[in-house]
This record gives sequence, structure tokens and C-alpha cells, in this order.
Amino acid sequence: MLRYVVKRVALALVTILIICAITFFAMHAVPGGPFNSEKALDPATVKALEERYGLDDPLPIQFLNWMKGLVTGDFGVSLKNGREISAIIGESFPISARLGLMAMAVALSLGVVFGSIAALMRNKLPDRIIVFFSTLFTAVPSFVLATLLLLVFCITLKWIPVWDANNPNYILPVIALAAYPMAYVTRLSKTSMLDALSQDYIRTAQAKGVSRVKLIFKHALRNSLIPVITYAGPQIAYIITGSMVVETIFTVGGIGSKFITAINDRDYTMIMATTVFLATLMVVANLLCDLLYKAVDPRIKFD
Repeated sequence: MLRYVVKRVALALVTILIICAITFFAMHAVPGGPFNSEKALDPATVKALEERYGLDDPLPIQFLNWMKGLVTGDFGVSLKNGREISAIIGESFPISARLGLMAMAVALSLGVVFGSIAALMRNKLPDRIIVFFSTLFTAVPSFVLATLLLLVFCITLKWIPVWDANNPNYILPVIALAAYPMAYVTRLSKTSMLDALSQDYIRTAQAKGVSRVKLIFKHALRNSLIPVITYAGPQIAYIITGSMVVETIFTVGGIGSKFITAINDRDYTMIMATTVFLATLMVVANLLCDLLYKAVDPRIKFD
């Protein structure tokens, strides 16, 4: 297993390095610059700013200097406000992480429960209702659902207050983020549960007189969770990193909204740092997901 972990970590590092290179050179290939604005700056001012932030060096030198800082944990400073990027990430990421983890917890718990109910009551009314809503939530994008929730519950009915940094209310953002993964996990759990219930070991356990509760929770459900874990690992990182549109709609000051602002401002250092940070989260989530297989199914062997 140690050999497998070492191989995966090495592959993760190579993946992050490739992401760094692609992000850096692709961004610099786009016309314009971080100091372009509607009101043109004096050429001398632009030159002084480029010298200050090292943007007048050749691209390979800029890339090497940035990678050296990255290895030591120095993300640099924002080209727009001069703040340390590590401080910006440190204050905004916990908000996104809290929101994403809450949404994923809701999606996984409800998805597994609804999927199991649909499988155990196949072709009955509960199954049809669950399939209908899971299909509906799969088809509705999160930003559309977020907008509808905001209009209905915040503006029209005024049941839930608009987001306030001093008194945050996570109900609507969590619902908007959890709807799609919950629907997907529901369908995935149903398919996996049906497949598990059709296996020979389930029929053998039934023939031995194993109780239905033990049969479902110890045998069928445990083995049906493997595809859910495969989906859950990357999805956790995706929800945390991909909630930028929902964060913008609800004015949540998470890392997603900071990333969108950096793109609009062409803040090179902020874009690169955020991209590498979010990519690292995704890679780590995939690695932990693979290692978690062993805990769920001891029959899995690592090569």
C-alpha cells in the first residue's frame, strides 16, 4: 500500500506542476494586462508597476520565480490591492469550505437514503416520486436554482434574510449547491443498491435467515457505497471550488467570488494562486477517495 501511496503522491505533484504551467502561460498569452483599465495609465507608471511586480522579466524567468515562491508557501501579493494572497485565501476559503462541506453532507446523506428507498421500493409510488425529483434537480443548473430561491424566499416571501457576513444564513446556498449532487447520488445509490441486492451473497444470506435490516445495512448498503465514494471524493472538492456562481448570487464572500473578481481584474498572481490551491484540493480529494476504498471494501487490493 505504501508503494501505491507514493506513486499517487508523485502523480499528484506532476499534475499540479502541469496545471501551474498551463495556467501561467495561457493567462499571459491572453491580450491585455493587469494594469489595463478604462482610464489608461501613464506608460511610465505602467513600466514602474511591471518592474515592481517582476512582469518585465521574460516569461520563463517569471514562471521560475513564481514556482520558487510557491514551493516556500509564498503566493505573492495581489496586483490590484497589494495584499498578501495567502491572507486573502485564509479569510475566504473557510467560508467556501463550510458552505461546500455542509452542502455535500446534505447531498450524500439524503442521496443515499432516497436512493436506497427507491431501490427497496422499486416501481412503487415512492420510487417514482424520488426518480421524478432527482431527474428535475439534475436538469436544473445550480445558478438557476439559486436565483429562484433568492427571489422566492428572500425577496418575495422574506422568510429567509439575505446573506449577512455578520450573521450568515447558509440554508439557501446549501440547498442550491446540494440539489444536483443529491440527485446524482440518489440515482447512483439506487443503481448500486439494485445491483448489490441481485448478487449471490445476498441470496445466500437470505437463505441463512439473516434479518432484512442486517441484510440491507451490513451487506447491500456497504457494498453499494463504493460508486458513491468514487463520486463523492472529487465532488466535495468541486463543490468547495466550484461554488463561485452561487457565492456571487448570494454575495457570499468565499474563495469562489474572489476568484471571479481576480479574473475580471486580470489579477495574474491571484488567479494563479487560487487555481493551484483549488487544483491541490481536487487532487488531494481524489487521493483520499482512493484510499478510503480499503475501509469500505477490505477485498480491494492496492497495486
